[in-house]
Amino acid sequence: MRDIAVFTGSAHPELATEICLNLGVPLMPTKTSRFANDCIEVQLQGNCREKDVFLIQPLVPPTQENLVELLFMLNAARGASAGRITVVLPHYAYARSDKKDAPRISIGGRLVADLLTTAGADRVLAMTLHSPQVHGFFNIPVDHLHALRELAQHFRGYDLSNTVVVSPDLGNAKEAAAFARLLGVEVAAGAKQRFADDKVVISTVIGDVAGRDVIVLDDEIAKGSTVFELLARLRERNVRSVRVACTHGLFSGDAVKRLSEEEDILEIVCTNTVPIPAESHTEKLTVLSVAPALAEAMRRIHNGESVSALFA
Repeated sequence: MRDIAVFTGSAHPELATEICLNLGVPLMPTKTSRFANDCIEVQLQGNCREKDVFLIQPLVPPTQENLVELLFMLNAARGASAGRITVVLPHYAYARSDKKDAPRISIGGRLVADLLTTAGADRVLAMTLHSPQVHGFFNIPVDHLHALRELAQHFRGYDLSNTVVVSPDLGNAKEAAAFARLLGVEVAAGAKQRFADDKVVISTVIGDVAGRDVIVLDDEIAKGSTVFELLARLRERNVRSVRVACTHGLFSGDAVKRLSEEEDILEIVCTNTVPIPAESHTEKLTVLSVAPALAEAMRRIHNGESVSALFA
Protein backbone atom coordinates (compact mmCIF):
# COMPACT_ATOMS: atom_id res chain seq x y z
CA MET A 1 0.00 0.00 0.00
CA ARG A 2 2.86 2.36 -0.88
CA ASP A 3 0.64 4.90 -2.65
CA ILE A 4 -1.56 5.51 0.39
CA ALA A 5 -1.18 8.44 2.80
CA VAL A 6 -3.19 8.59 6.02
CA PHE A 7 -3.53 11.74 8.14
CA THR A 8 -5.62 12.62 11.16
CA GLY A 9 -6.63 15.75 12.98
CA SER A 10 -6.81 16.30 16.72
CA ALA A 11 -10.31 14.77 17.20
CA HIS A 12 -9.35 11.12 17.79
CA PRO A 13 -5.68 10.32 17.11
CA GLU A 14 -5.89 7.05 19.08
CA LEU A 15 -8.40 5.58 16.62
CA ALA A 16 -6.36 6.76 13.64
CA THR A 17 -3.23 5.13 15.08
CA GLU A 18 -5.08 1.84 15.56
CA ILE A 19 -6.46 1.97 12.01
CA CYS A 20 -2.95 2.46 10.60
CA LEU A 21 -1.65 -0.45 12.67
CA ASN A 22 -4.33 -2.64 11.09
CA LEU A 23 -3.48 -1.32 7.62
CA GLY A 24 0.26 -1.71 8.13
CA VAL A 25 1.00 1.87 7.04
CA PRO A 26 2.43 4.82 8.97
CA LEU A 27 0.21 7.62 10.25
CA MET A 28 1.53 10.79 8.65
CA PRO A 29 2.01 13.79 10.97
CA THR A 30 -0.31 16.79 10.88
CA LYS A 31 0.59 20.18 12.36
CA THR A 32 -2.18 22.54 13.50
CA SER A 33 -1.11 26.05 14.48
CA ARG A 34 -3.17 28.84 16.02
CA PHE A 35 -2.40 32.49 15.36
CA ALA A 36 -2.81 35.40 17.76
CA ASN A 37 -6.18 36.25 16.20
CA ASP A 38 -7.42 32.67 16.99
CA CYS A 39 -7.30 31.55 13.35
CA ILE A 40 -5.88 28.09 12.73
CA GLU A 41 -3.55 26.80 10.05
CA VAL A 42 -3.12 23.13 9.12
CA GLN A 43 -0.06 21.58 7.51
CA LEU A 44 0.04 17.97 6.31
CA GLN A 45 3.63 16.93 7.00
CA GLY A 46 3.84 14.13 4.49
CA ASN A 47 3.92 13.75 0.71
CA CYS A 48 0.44 13.77 -0.90
CA ARG A 49 1.28 14.20 -4.58
CA GLU A 50 -0.81 11.79 -6.67
CA LYS A 51 -1.38 9.59 -3.60
CA ASP A 52 -4.56 8.03 -2.28
CA VAL A 53 -5.07 10.27 0.75
CA PHE A 54 -7.30 9.35 3.71
CA LEU A 55 -8.18 11.98 6.31
CA ILE A 56 -9.53 10.50 9.56
CA GLN A 57 -11.55 12.92 11.67
CA PRO A 58 -14.77 12.20 13.60
CA LEU A 59 -16.91 15.28 14.22
CA VAL A 60 -16.93 15.12 18.01
CA PRO A 61 -16.82 17.89 20.64
CA PRO A 62 -15.51 20.50 20.15
CA THR A 63 -17.42 19.77 16.95
CA GLN A 64 -17.01 23.11 15.20
CA GLU A 65 -13.26 23.19 15.89
CA ASN A 66 -12.83 19.67 14.52
CA LEU A 67 -14.97 20.43 11.48
CA VAL A 68 -12.91 23.50 10.55
CA GLU A 69 -9.69 21.53 11.07
CA LEU A 70 -10.99 18.83 8.71
CA LEU A 71 -11.92 21.42 6.07
CA PHE A 72 -8.40 22.88 6.28
CA MET A 73 -6.90 19.38 6.00
CA LEU A 74 -8.95 18.82 2.85
CA ASN A 75 -7.83 22.15 1.42
CA ALA A 76 -4.18 21.33 2.18
CA ALA A 77 -4.41 17.87 0.58
CA ARG A 78 -6.05 19.23 -2.55
CA GLY A 79 -3.42 21.99 -2.80
CA ALA A 80 -0.71 19.34 -2.46
CA SER A 81 -1.96 17.55 -5.61
CA ALA A 82 -3.44 14.50 -3.89
CA GLY A 83 -4.61 11.89 -6.37
CA ARG A 84 -7.84 11.17 -4.45
CA ILE A 85 -9.03 12.35 -1.04
CA THR A 86 -11.28 10.19 1.13
CA VAL A 87 -12.73 11.61 4.35
CA VAL A 88 -13.10 8.94 7.04
CA LEU A 89 -15.94 10.05 9.33
CA PRO A 90 -16.28 7.56 12.20
CA HIS A 91 -18.92 9.93 13.63
CA TYR A 92 -20.84 12.52 11.57
CA ALA A 93 -22.40 14.71 14.27
CA TYR A 94 -24.45 16.83 11.87
CA ALA A 95 -26.29 13.75 10.59
CA ARG A 96 -28.94 14.51 13.23
CA SER A 97 -29.73 17.79 11.45
CA ASP A 98 -31.41 16.03 8.54
CA LYS A 99 -34.83 17.63 8.08
CA LYS A 100 -36.76 20.87 8.40
CA ASP A 101 -38.87 20.22 11.50
CA ALA A 102 -39.40 23.89 12.43
CA PRO A 103 -39.78 27.17 10.48
CA ARG A 104 -36.57 28.93 9.34
CA ILE A 105 -34.31 26.18 10.62
CA SER A 106 -30.96 25.16 9.14
CA ILE A 107 -30.30 21.66 7.82
CA GLY A 108 -26.73 21.18 8.96
CA GLY A 109 -26.35 17.65 7.60
CA ARG A 110 -26.69 18.84 4.01
CA LEU A 111 -24.68 22.05 4.47
CA VAL A 112 -21.68 20.31 6.05
CA ALA A 113 -21.77 17.66 3.30
CA ASP A 114 -21.52 20.47 0.73
CA LEU A 115 -18.67 22.09 2.68
CA LEU A 116 -16.68 18.85 2.71
CA THR A 117 -17.15 18.42 -1.04
CA THR A 118 -16.25 22.04 -1.80
CA ALA A 119 -13.12 21.76 0.37
CA GLY A 120 -11.88 18.86 -1.72
CA ALA A 121 -13.37 15.53 -0.60
CA ASP A 122 -13.70 12.96 -3.41
CA ARG A 123 -15.21 10.23 -1.26
CA VAL A 124 -16.59 9.68 2.25
CA LEU A 125 -16.34 6.64 4.51
CA ALA A 126 -18.88 6.94 7.34
CA MET A 127 -20.00 4.78 10.26
CA THR A 128 -23.66 4.45 11.34
CA LEU A 129 -25.25 7.65 10.06
CA HIS A 130 -28.20 8.84 12.13
CA SER A 131 -30.71 8.39 9.31
CA PRO A 132 -30.59 6.85 5.80
CA GLN A 133 -31.39 10.10 3.97
CA VAL A 134 -28.09 11.65 5.12
CA HIS A 135 -26.32 9.34 2.66
CA GLY A 136 -28.02 11.28 -0.13
CA PHE A 137 -26.84 14.66 1.15
CA PHE A 138 -23.44 14.01 -0.42
CA ASN A 139 -22.96 14.39 -4.18
CA ILE A 140 -19.82 12.23 -3.98
CA PRO A 141 -19.56 8.47 -3.31
CA VAL A 142 -20.30 7.44 0.28
CA ASP A 143 -19.41 4.09 1.83
CA HIS A 144 -21.63 3.60 4.87
CA LEU A 145 -20.47 1.07 7.46
CA HIS A 146 -22.26 -0.12 10.59
CA ALA A 147 -21.00 -1.66 13.83
CA LEU A 148 -23.70 -4.31 14.22
CA ARG A 149 -21.25 -7.17 13.62
CA GLU A 150 -18.88 -5.96 16.34
CA LEU A 151 -21.76 -5.49 18.77
CA ALA A 152 -23.29 -8.87 17.88
CA GLN A 153 -19.99 -10.66 18.34
CA HIS A 154 -19.79 -9.24 21.86
CA PHE A 155 -23.33 -10.20 22.86
CA ARG A 156 -23.02 -13.73 21.48
CA GLY A 157 -20.95 -14.41 24.58
CA TYR A 158 -24.13 -14.29 26.70
CA ASP A 159 -27.07 -16.66 27.06
CA LEU A 160 -29.56 -15.24 24.54
CA SER A 161 -32.30 -17.85 25.00
CA ASN A 162 -34.66 -15.33 26.65
CA THR A 163 -33.38 -12.13 25.00
CA VAL A 164 -35.14 -9.42 23.00
CA VAL A 165 -33.56 -6.43 21.24
CA VAL A 166 -35.42 -3.17 21.91
CA SER A 167 -35.16 -0.07 19.75
CA PRO A 168 -35.96 3.16 21.64
CA ASP A 169 -38.01 4.44 18.70
CA LEU A 170 -39.54 3.29 15.44
CA GLY A 171 -36.96 5.20 13.41
CA ASN A 172 -34.21 2.89 14.62
CA ALA A 173 -36.38 -0.25 14.41
CA LYS A 174 -34.92 -1.40 11.07
CA GLU A 175 -31.37 -1.40 12.45
CA ALA A 176 -32.58 -3.10 15.65
CA ALA A 177 -34.31 -5.78 13.56
CA ALA A 178 -31.08 -6.42 11.62
CA PHE A 179 -29.18 -6.67 14.91
CA ALA A 180 -31.78 -9.09 16.29
CA ARG A 181 -31.40 -11.30 13.19
CA LEU A 182 -27.64 -11.43 13.75
CA LEU A 183 -28.29 -12.65 17.29
CA GLY A 184 -31.23 -14.90 16.39
CA VAL A 185 -33.59 -13.18 18.83
CA GLU A 186 -36.84 -11.19 18.70
CA VAL A 187 -37.19 -7.42 18.41
CA ALA A 188 -39.39 -4.75 20.02
CA ALA A 189 -39.56 -0.95 19.80
CA GLY A 190 -40.59 2.05 21.86
CA ALA A 191 -43.13 4.64 20.71
CA LYS A 192 -41.09 7.81 21.22
CA GLN A 193 -41.83 11.50 20.82
CA ARG A 194 -39.08 14.11 21.12
CA PHE A 195 -40.07 17.55 22.42
CA ALA A 196 -36.56 18.98 22.92
CA ASP A 197 -32.95 17.87 22.72
CA ASP A 198 -33.13 16.52 26.27
CA LYS A 199 -36.88 15.87 26.61
CA VAL A 200 -38.41 12.71 25.19
CA VAL A 201 -41.53 10.72 26.01
CA ILE A 202 -41.93 7.01 25.31
CA SER A 203 -45.60 6.13 25.75
CA THR A 204 -45.29 2.36 25.39
CA VAL A 205 -43.11 -0.51 24.19
CA ILE A 206 -44.38 -2.46 21.21
CA GLY A 207 -43.48 -6.12 21.54
CA ASP A 208 -43.11 -8.86 24.13
CA VAL A 209 -40.51 -7.85 26.73
CA ALA A 210 -42.09 -8.94 30.04
CA GLY A 211 -39.74 -11.09 32.13
CA ARG A 212 -37.05 -11.12 29.45
CA ASP A 213 -33.42 -10.04 29.08
CA VAL A 214 -33.35 -6.80 27.08
CA ILE A 215 -30.63 -5.35 24.86
CA VAL A 216 -31.43 -1.70 24.15
CA LEU A 217 -29.89 -0.70 20.79
CA ASP A 218 -29.48 2.91 19.65
CA ASP A 219 -27.19 4.61 17.14
CA GLU A 220 -25.80 7.07 19.68
CA ILE A 221 -26.17 8.07 23.31
CA ALA A 222 -25.48 11.67 24.34
CA LYS A 223 -27.24 12.74 27.53
CA GLY A 224 -29.02 9.40 27.93
CA SER A 225 -32.50 10.96 28.13
CA THR A 226 -34.00 8.38 25.78
CA VAL A 227 -32.44 5.45 27.64
CA PHE A 228 -33.73 6.66 31.01
CA GLU A 229 -37.24 7.14 29.59
CA LEU A 230 -37.19 3.69 27.98
CA LEU A 231 -35.88 2.17 31.22
CA ALA A 232 -38.96 3.44 33.04
CA ARG A 233 -41.25 1.70 30.51
CA LEU A 234 -39.21 -1.51 30.73
CA ARG A 235 -39.52 -1.53 34.52
CA GLU A 236 -43.29 -1.34 34.12
CA ARG A 237 -43.06 -4.52 32.03
CA ASN A 238 -40.93 -6.25 34.71
CA VAL A 239 -38.04 -7.12 32.40
CA ARG A 240 -35.41 -9.42 33.91
CA SER A 241 -32.25 -7.51 32.90
CA VAL A 242 -31.14 -4.60 30.70
CA ARG A 243 -27.99 -4.10 28.66
CA VAL A 244 -27.48 -0.92 26.62
CA ALA A 245 -25.64 -0.85 23.29
CA CYS A 246 -24.84 1.90 20.81
CA THR A 247 -22.31 2.74 18.11
CA HIS A 248 -21.48 6.31 19.13
CA GLY A 249 -20.95 6.73 22.86
CA LEU A 250 -20.93 10.53 23.14
CA PHE A 251 -21.90 10.42 26.84
CA SER A 252 -22.00 14.18 27.44
CA GLY A 253 -21.62 15.38 31.02
CA ASP A 254 -21.91 12.55 33.53
CA ALA A 255 -24.11 10.33 31.34
CA VAL A 256 -21.96 7.21 31.79
CA LYS A 257 -21.93 7.63 35.58
CA ARG A 258 -25.71 8.15 35.74
CA LEU A 259 -26.41 5.14 33.53
CA SER A 260 -23.98 2.99 35.51
CA GLU A 261 -25.75 3.90 38.75
CA GLU A 262 -28.98 2.31 37.50
CA GLU A 263 -29.15 -1.15 39.09
CA ASP A 264 -31.31 -2.46 36.23
CA ILE A 265 -28.52 -1.80 33.71
CA LEU A 266 -25.94 -4.59 33.76
CA GLU A 267 -23.69 -3.28 31.00
CA ILE A 268 -23.18 -0.32 28.65
CA VAL A 269 -21.54 -1.24 25.34
CA CYS A 270 -20.33 1.20 22.69
CA THR A 271 -17.57 1.46 20.06
CA ASN A 272 -14.56 3.75 19.86
CA THR A 273 -15.88 5.96 17.04
CA VAL A 274 -15.93 8.69 19.71
CA PRO A 275 -13.08 9.18 22.22
CA ILE A 276 -14.22 8.55 25.81
CA PRO A 277 -12.03 10.15 28.51
CA ALA A 278 -10.49 7.69 30.95
CA GLU A 279 -12.14 9.46 33.89
CA SER A 280 -15.58 8.71 32.38
CA HIS A 281 -15.05 4.94 32.29
CA THR A 282 -16.92 2.77 34.78
CA GLU A 283 -16.95 -0.95 35.53
CA LYS A 284 -20.14 -1.31 33.48
CA LEU A 285 -18.73 0.36 30.35
CA THR A 286 -17.35 -1.83 27.53
CA VAL A 287 -15.74 -0.16 24.50
CA LEU A 288 -15.36 -2.20 21.29
CA SER A 289 -12.98 -1.24 18.50
CA VAL A 290 -14.14 -0.50 14.96
CA ALA A 291 -10.57 0.16 13.76
CA PRO A 292 -10.29 -3.25 12.00
CA ALA A 293 -13.55 -2.63 10.10
CA LEU A 294 -12.56 0.90 9.07
CA ALA A 295 -9.08 -0.30 8.06
CA GLU A 296 -10.50 -3.10 5.91
CA ALA A 297 -12.92 -0.66 4.24
CA MET A 298 -10.05 1.74 3.53
CA ARG A 299 -7.99 -1.11 2.06
CA ARG A 300 -10.87 -2.10 -0.21
CA ILE A 301 -11.43 1.50 -1.32
CA HIS A 302 -7.72 1.84 -2.10
CA ASN A 303 -7.66 -1.43 -4.09
CA GLY A 304 -10.96 -0.79 -5.89
CA GLU A 305 -12.73 -3.69 -4.19
CA SER A 306 -16.31 -3.94 -2.98
CA VAL A 307 -17.00 -2.40 0.45
CA SER A 308 -20.59 -3.64 0.59
CA ALA A 309 -19.22 -7.20 0.43
CA LEU A 310 -18.09 -6.66 4.02
CA PHE A 311 -21.73 -7.07 5.04
CA ALA A 312 -22.64 -9.94 2.73
